[in-house]
Amino acid sequence: MAEFKQYITQIQENGNVMISEDVVASIVEHALVEVEGVASLSTKPGADIAELIGKNWGKGMKILIAEDNSLTISCNVVIKYDHSVVEVAEAVQNAVSAAVESMTGVKVTAVNVNVCGIVRQ
Repeated sequence: MAEFKQYITQIQENGNVMISEDVVASIVEHALVEVEGVASLSTKPGADIAELIGKNWGKGMKILIAEDNSLTISCNVVIKYDHSVVEVAEAVQNAVSAAVESMTGVKVTAVNVNVCGIVRQ
């Protein structure tokens, strides 16, 4: 079983570039805000405490960096009422994958979207 890392390491001509999973999490959050029909990430109780120790556990997402630096991203989202759950989930997958790949140059192997609720807004 592959061991997962906390940093993406890219070897450059003049040295290494290390990208933290927190940076990837920020990119994911910004991409989600742009998707029509997404109300928010679904956070877990204790998110504030998890953030203090520097983890995305409570933020409603999980980012796994494989040994080959590929990413698997899971997002827990709340969808706005009157939007197609399947269409919004597909838009989330496309937006997150495109944003992360364009900003980091790293292959996203999967974007798992867990719809945790629907809200009227």
